[in-house]
Amino acid sequence: MEEATVMSQLGRSKDSGGGRRRQRYRIETRALSYVLPPRALLVPWSSATKGKEERLLLRGVTCEAPPGELLAVVGPSGAGKTTLLSVLAGSADPARVVAGEVLVNGVPMDAAGFRRVSGYVPQDDALFPALTVEESLVYSARLRLRLRGGGGGGTPSGAEHRARELMAELGLAHVAASRVADVSGGERRRVSIGMDLVHDPAVLLLDEPTSGLDSGSALHIVKMLRDMAAAHAKTVVLTIHQPGFRILELIDRVVLLADGAVRHHGSLDFLQSRLIATGHAIPAHVNVLEYAMETIDSLKPDVAVATAVTTITAATPANRQDGPRAGYANSPAAEVRILAGRFVKTVLRTPQLFAARMAQSVLVGAFLGSIFLGTTDLQSRLGFFAFNLTYLLTSTTEALPVFLHERRILERETSRGAYRVSSYVASNAAVFLPFLLAAAVLYAAPVYWLVGLAREPAAFAYFALVVWLVMLTANSFVACLSALAPNYIVGNSIVAGLIGCFFLFSGYFVASKNIPRYWVFMHYASLFKYPFEALVVNEYGGARGARECLASAGGAGGLCVLDGAGLLRQQGMREGMRWSNLGVMLGFVVGYRVLCFVILSFRCHRTGR
Repeated sequence: MEEATVMSQLGRSKDSGGGRRRQRYRIETRALSYVLPPRALLVPWSSATKGKEERLLLRGVTCEAPPGELLAVVGPSGAGKTTLLSVLAGSADPARVVAGEVLVNGVPMDAAGFRRVSGYVPQDDALFPALTVEESLVYSARLRLRLRGGGGGGTPSGAEHRARELMAELGLAHVAASRVADVSGGERRRVSIGMDLVHDPAVLLLDEPTSGLDSGSALHIVKMLRDMAAAHAKTVVLTIHQPGFRILELIDRVVLLADGAVRHHGSLDFLQSRLIATGHAIPAHVNVLEYAMETIDSLKPDVAVATAVTTITAATPANRQDGPRAGYANSPAAEVRILAGRFVKTVLRTPQLFAARMAQSVLVGAFLGSIFLGTTDLQSRLGFFAFNLTYLLTSTTEALPVFLHERRILERETSRGAYRVSSYVASNAAVFLPFLLAAAVLYAAPVYWLVGLAREPAAFAYFALVVWLVMLTANSFVACLSALAPNYIVGNSIVAGLIGCFFLFSGYFVASKNIPRYWVFMHYASLFKYPFEALVVNEYGGARGARECLASAGGAGGLCVLDGAGLLRQQGMREGMRWSNLGVMLGFVVGYRVLCFVILSFRCHRTGR
């Protein structure tokens, strides 16, 4: 397992269940204080934060989570439970730790390495609703495990075996073939836990795993976690708001927080004795933890810390940068293959992305072709080219919510070392290549022949190629903005606004020579300019275009005053643009994907710090 390659300097312990030796981890915080800096109300660089103070989320927290036990972090809302858990998981921003330290087996935590050997399950589930329960676990196993058989996760049989083991352990075998969107909340929560258990982490941290569940489902999850900790010597830490009597019986020790400070750290029996010692009488119908939160002001932080926390001797002195770092379970090529397979299933099972898009391409192509049926005059054809591009560039925003949903999953999976950001970007682009090619052909076939454009197979093939590149450009553009936008509303507004600007500066409404110099850069950055010119050259260029009369003096049969070659000269176009513009469009596709990779890498780096 990857645990053997990360933090190997920390020593090993013998598993209580047999002769196999496995890594154990004891996590500690010592006098830890963590702040939340003030945020600007409107924009980050505004002066709206002047006079505001940083908010202290954790105040001198000292606690420990030993292996083989279930530790619960409890407290009222806003007590700092989630913040403490993210610090223990190595996912918090280290720059915000203003005092204290986090230790793993007595050694300062190497957050990047520790995240690879641990599992962290946030409160909100980030799953693919179109995948089945079994598929979700299989893909997670293929990405996280080093399986035998050449190529790691490239051997599905090993991943399927691990997924079946997990489903049996988590009680999910009966919903293995059900889609994640169709299972209950408790089952979906267990799927999230299973995806972080797939690589058998020695440390498992869960934020509110019982939130929103009925008492039976909550008890089942906590019992499963307790058994797992005891049987496999795992360090299991969870946050929980108000556990009932039966759940309390499964918890080994608690960390009770209030206003970011530890009010108790130890067993529930010790907590009860402290309450009684201070003169409290716990009612029979109220559990000790619930009563402690009601009378939390009577629990002094310094007493609990001094009594409950033991001193841990460092196993092996080590600098946090020393020691080997875990690599990825798969090669980049294998990651692209696995991620592409997962995304293909998501697309095929999302009607608005596949079936609806294919039907839309055919219907809109036929509808638009019927409107411009047999059009021959120049102005109508130029109008068709312009509207054609408007539709193509604005019809790809349906992928925006999909990109935004995948971004949440990407940030979580890459922060735990499941795969590289570059593999995700490459697989996403690779899947859309054939998908948008099919949509482009289905759209181009009816509209091209109904409008009555050049009756040449080569011209039609070129038209379909331009349509495909326009779709790819728009898709890459949306992917890039989805990596940057905070949510769907902002992202959709930015996409619509920029596409409108691209159309305005395309040269169709205002000639490029009449655009003010300070806006000329927008003309060359326009996604409309290059495909529009390519379509015009395809229709009116070459020997055929030169023979076509577009305007004549004295009506039909008069002297031809404008042919295809003259139109191109008039518009500043030339025959060579047929291929150079395709190269520019291809550059847009690659450029936006590279920019998407840069933005996602930055976001994932910040998430995984």
